Amino acid sequence: MEYIDMKSLTRYSSKLGELLAKMHLHNTEIGNRLEAQASSIHKSSELEDQFVSQFGFHTTTCCGYIPQDNTWHDDWVEFFARQRLQYQLNLIEKNKRDREAQELWSQLQLVLPKFFKNISIVPAIVHGDLWGGNAAETDNEPVIFDPAVFYAHSEFELGITTLFGGFSRQFFSSYHSAIPKAPGFEYRLQLYQLYHYLNHWNHFGGGYRGSSISLMKRLLKN
Repeated sequence: MEYIDMKSLTRYSSKLGELLAKMHLHNTEIGNRLEAQASSIHKSSELEDQFVSQFGFHTTTCCGYIPQDNTWHDDWVEFFARQRLQYQLNLIEKNKRDREAQELWSQLQLVLPKFFKNISIVPAIVHGDLWGGNAAETDNEPVIFDPAVFYAHSEFELGITTLFGGFSRQFFSSYHSAIPKAPGFEYRLQLYQLYHYLNHWNHFGGGYRGSSISLMKRLLKN
């Protein structure tokens, strides 16, 4: 692997927000160029090859040591429900036998679509596990590493960036200047935090149970 001399993210925090938004918008921009091309006599098969229309990834990736089911899917809500939340809760059922978690999930999965009303979601390449420990900087630029990469809703990325700290106000301001918060953002952010709480529960044990259960209850009240 390439050696990179890294230090704590400080001076390039705003730049990281800008570049992360640019990465999230890359596939959307390809799609926009394809639409513009549709009315033109000059068409490019290269753009069609580059645009990703589904959610998932061409191979399995991991968040921590737990594999992610990246089987391609057309619908983000279905993908997130089945291949992210349900996947984690199946592991909790297998290893913890937590009845309350399963009962809450049986209720939450029925109302998931309401969190995504009136928004359009284009698949975006995400880091997938972007907490403060997976971001740094060199003398010249910000750096991110140790990804759990897949094509997702871009907001998914922010679930963990807001969970454990490590990112400045300038980071978020720079990011949202390029990708403004859509209606219902705060509620979806909690959904995306839930995935990481469940993942941490599976990794590190019952210390994350209370946070997971409380968040599920809170989401059901929204």
